[in-house]
Parts: sequence; C-alpha cells; structure tokens
Amino acid sequence: MGSLRSLTAGPWIYAAVATSVLLDVFLPVLPSGILVITAATAAATATAASPDVPSVLPLLLCAATASVLGDLVAYRLAWSGGARLDRAIARSRRLTRAQERLGTALARGGGLLVVIARFAPAGRSVVSLGAGAARRRIAEFLPWSALAGVAWAGYSVALGWFGGLWLGASWFSAGVSVLALFLAGALAAYVIRRPAAAPAPAPAS
Repeated sequence: MGSLRSLTAGPWIYAAVATSVLLDVFLPVLPSGILVITAATAAATATAASPDVPSVLPLLLCAATASVLGDLVAYRLAWSGGARLDRAIARSRRLTRAQERLGTALARGGGLLVVIARFAPAGRSVVSLGAGAARRRIAEFLPWSALAGVAWAGYSVALGWFGGLWLGASWFSAGVSVLALFLAGALAAYVIRRPAAAPAPAPAS
C-alpha cells in the first residue's frame, strides 16, 4: 500500500492524469485508464493524516474535463484536416464504417455510440476523428462527448475507489479494477463492431 500511495502522492498526479487522458485520443496506447484507477485506489485511503493522497472529486473532474478537451481537439483537427484526412479515412474500412454509423446515430439524435465508443480500445479516437472529418455539427457531437467523458471518468474512478475500499489500497486491488475496465472495453468493442440493424421495410400501401 505504501508504494501505491507514494507513487500517486502530490498534486502532480492531477497533471499526469489530465495529460494522459487528453493525449490518448491520439495515442491510444497511453495507460490513462490505468493511471486514473491507480490514483483512485490510493484515494480510498485518504485520511486527515495523508493530505497528499489524491481526492476523488478533483480526480473525477480532471479526468472528465481532459477527456472532453481531447475529443474536441481531435474533432477540430479532423474538421480542418481536408482532403488528406478524408483519403486516410477512405482507406480504412474501420474508420469509414464508424464514420457512417456515427453520422446515422447523431442524425437520429442517438449519440449513445459516442458514449459506448469511449470505453472501447481506440474507439474514442475513431469517433472523435470521424465526427470532425464528417463535418458533424458541434452541437450534435459535444453533448455526447461530455456525457462519454463523465461516464468513463466516473466508471474508472469508481472502480479504483471501491476496489480500494473492498480489497485494500494495494496493487492487487488496482489490478482487479483495471481488469474490470478492460472487460468493459471488450464489451464496448463488441457492441460497436456488430452490424447495424437493417431498417424495417415500409408497409405496403
């Protein structure tokens, strides 16, 4: 427990979390979820005698805000990427399919895909870049991006926090919580990759 707390002690942890979460929209290999969970696990041991341990609410706000800001940066870069980015997306079946499904979902007012994709590996990158490249209106994308950021941050922080309370603030506890995050990511990836349901045929007149 001591090593876990010493690793996350100090205000630098908030900057590390914010930077990692903001940048992993471009570099999905960054362990932002692991860092959030580790800090939240340490936060479960917070007492008056341990003021350097991260606090849950600032950690949650930091992760959620960085998530939304990262989405917006990727969205704006893709929006202004021009023909080069359009050609790159056209060469990727995954990006093209995600862009089409995202456009359909947002047009129907059902941006739940944006929330689900936030949990899938690289799903956040695909959705944010796809929304910008497709020139989706910011009013269609931003509310769902904010909801996705809050949902992901809340889930990650809750995993670390409750894992620390129930299993103790240890590396084992953090590992169990990270495994739960990966399982959620696998489920989200499965949902996103399912073929979209075919529209029901119009009734004969």
